[in-house]
Amino acid sequence: MDISEIQDLIKFIAKAGVTEVEIEKKDFKITIKSEMPKKKGAAAAAEATIQMPVPVAAMPQAPVAAVAPAAAPAPAAAPEAPKATADEDSYITVKSPMIGTFYRRSSPDKDPFVEVGNSVKNGDVLCVIEAMKLFNEIESEVTGKIVKILVDDNSPVEYDQPLFLVDPS
Repeated sequence: MDISEIQDLIKFIAKAGVTEVEIEKKDFKITIKSEMPKKKGAAAAAEATIQMPVPVAAMPQAPVAAVAPAAAPAPAAAPEAPKATADEDSYITVKSPMIGTFYRRSSPDKDPFVEVGNSVKNGDVLCVIEAMKLFNEIESEVTGKIVKILVDDNSPVEYDQPLFLVDPS
């Protein structure tokens, strides 16, 4: 439904003397409320509320854990990312394979999966990412030592966002 159709609908409702109309379709919902003026012949004041859901992109099918070299170029949308030092170039960046909420521990009363300085091997659980009420364990695909945790516990993460720096040596 475009704006001209909405305007025509508002005019029609004002002329018909209807006080409220609600139309709901698959991709939008519109509610039009009209206050009838006390004097006849005057145009009715109409108020329109349009609610259109934002299309949700399908989550990309990705492996459980994504590992990429730290030297990969950072996305242009993240200017707050600090410049990598010469030491950080040798580290491997573990990135988020999905959008969700990052948790360092399986429950609030448990210890974190990993801490800075911990040694990890291929298959070790590094964290959990909650997406749509499903808790997905993110496993290491590299053997090494955790150098830095780049995300705060209980914070939202984006697809391909760096989570950990691992020293593979």
